[in-house]
Amino acid sequence: MSTSKAQVMLVDDHAMMRHGMAMLINMEPDLEVCAETGDGNEALALLKKNSSVDIVLLDVTLKTISGFEIIKSMHAQLPALRVLFVSMHDEAVYAERALKAGALGYVMKQEPGEVLITAIREVLKGNIYLSKQMNAKVLNRIATGNPEHAQLINSLTPSEFEVLHLIGSGHSSKEIAKLLNRSIKTVETHRFNIRTKLNLKNGADLIRYATRWIAEEHYP
Repeated sequence: MSTSKAQVMLVDDHAMMRHGMAMLINMEPDLEVCAETGDGNEALALLKKNSSVDIVLLDVTLKTISGFEIIKSMHAQLPALRVLFVSMHDEAVYAERALKAGALGYVMKQEPGEVLITAIREVLKGNIYLSKQMNAKVLNRIATGNPEHAQLINSLTPSEFEVLHLIGSGHSSKEIAKLLNRSIKTVETHRFNIRTKLNLKNGADLIRYATRWIAEEHYP
């Protein structure tokens, strides 16, 4: 019987969060944290040095790059790598996009530790892990969703998607820039690109669209 432990990498820009997850994971007999970082590019460098990583726990929002962007580079290096998003961002908004980006699961940081451990083990098996509520929502959307609307949303880049979400949550460009650690000019560029891709005439239309989209995501 093999006694080797699954190797886990943590990618989260909050050191205390990484420390807490590492303590939780290292208590398990079959799991071991082998590397951790708060930077996306450093994560790629660590993967080059340690190709034995079995699973990466990845946050959606990092200081230098979106988790949705870094996952593509990770899979380019290690196509079979399992990725589980662990984030404070609402599962109802981000989980489907995480799966489309190549992750096998999504867990919110508010969940109990045992949920995280269960999710890690499921993803290591190659299974998809979402909450029961999100599983039902995904299946319902597949059955009844609007393909044209989904195609428009999926045309957004990860950064544009984040900005759309924050607009719908009521944040101004200044607030979004601070939250994402970006310049206001960059945020305004994202807003313009979102309007163009979603065929919206002006900023007011964008706010109405984003607000309605958030409401539909949370209360379908």
